[in-house]
Amino acid sequence: MTTIVQHTHHKFRTVDLAYMGLFSTLMMIGANITSIIPFMTVGGVPITLQTFFAILAGLILGSRKGAIACTVYMCLGLAGAPVFAKFSGGFGQILSPTFGFIVSFILAAYIAGLIVERSGTKASYIIAALIATAINYLVGTNLMYAAYKLWASAPDAFSYKMAWLWMVPPLPKDIVLGIFAGILAYRLQKTLKIIPLKS
Repeated sequence: MTTIVQHTHHKFRTVDLAYMGLFSTLMMIGANITSIIPFMTVGGVPITLQTFFAILAGLILGSRKGAIACTVYMCLGLAGAPVFAKFSGGFGQILSPTFGFIVSFILAAYIAGLIVERSGTKASYIIAALIATAINYLVGTNLMYAAYKLWASAPDAFSYKMAWLWMVPPLPKDIVLGIFAGILAYRLQKTLKIIPLKS
């Protein structure tokens, strides 16, 4: 009986697929806030709502489904759909200096989901969101720096410090949205009950 239950647990329900599709769509919308508000770009980094929706995906859908939703978004963009920032897309985007942030969304969603799967308290949701935000910054910024140093055309006097200075303007926004994502996800999880909660 245990084997049957475990096997069933790993199958996706129709509602799971719908939720994953929803969050992939929200990622697409969040990516193109910069196209609606052009001044929301600092240095080479567009200020978007992708981090918020990626973290929310992990918190609400759980580690596995949240990461899959972000992976679907990434694959759609690489396949040519104009879903990345500024309505860009195509496999060539993998060489973009900011593509590391897209990769980091998958890891951020997975870690956020993993944390709340183990503890369902409100505090754990907020902590998970902030840790996921830190992962997004660490992975994305370091891969961006590597891209500029190895193959992309770096701005004049570009340095590791400059790469991190570009991340300062969106940081307060992402911290606030991270806290909001934790609170929102905790309340929605009580209603939707998509992943098991532990007290």
